Amino acid sequence: MNSEIQSKFDTAKRVVFLTGAGVSTASGIPDYRSKNGIYQNNKDRPAEYFLSHACLMNEPKEFYNFVMKNMYFPDAKPNIIHQKQSDLCNQGKATVITQNVDDLYQKANCSNLLTFHGNLYQIKCMKCHKKVDYEMYQNDMYHQNCGGMLRPEIVLYDEGLDPQVIQQSIEKVMNSDLIVIVGTSMRVYPFAGLLDYVKNGTDVIAVNQENLDLPINFEMIQMDAKNFFKELKI
Repeated sequence: MNSEIQSKFDTAKRVVFLTGAGVSTASGIPDYRSKNGIYQNNKDRPAEYFLSHACLMNEPKEFYNFVMKNMYFPDAKPNIIHQKQSDLCNQGKATVITQNVDDLYQKANCSNLLTFHGNLYQIKCMKCHKKVDYEMYQNDMYHQNCGGMLRPEIVLYDEGLDPQVIQQSIEKVMNSDLIVIVGTSMRVYPFAGLLDYVKNGTDVIAVNQENLDLPINFEMIQMDAKNFFKELKI
């Protein structure tokens, strides 16, 4: 670990981790936008359709089959990236703002977490609005109690984000003294728009296997994030 980078973590009091699918690939969850991801392997109809509100309402069985086949990895466990980031959060020094919906930060007991796109394992009935567990949803797309359709509380295409989560995320970014981008290209909006709120002079580090092109000043660390966090002392 570069001593200068380590020093930035040692002295920072308000770290914000901006994270994406690359954090979870080490846990066996595929990166959706890689060449083998679901965005590339569904040529008949794009994955964006199957993950849309329109599909949920018009072809609920297609939606259910798609998310069950492609989105759920219930046996996946947090890796060193989730664990180190969660440790910093639990020390009161950091916040994670993630695009991931896979529940791994929750499994890592991350205490300061904003899920920008929701969580696959938070499931509710669209009729009676009661929450059910994943096992119930896995067995049936309809609620046994009232017959209503079940859905995961993730933000689908053509749905709006939770304005409270957006506002909290903006505030965390504005007040941070170190931004660390991990496992995301920061190309997908509105998540990428959080960079507009980074204050001048705030240190920004990007840890990614591919070189990034960002609209702000930042330090690129081109390496496997798993190895970076193994070396990081907290």
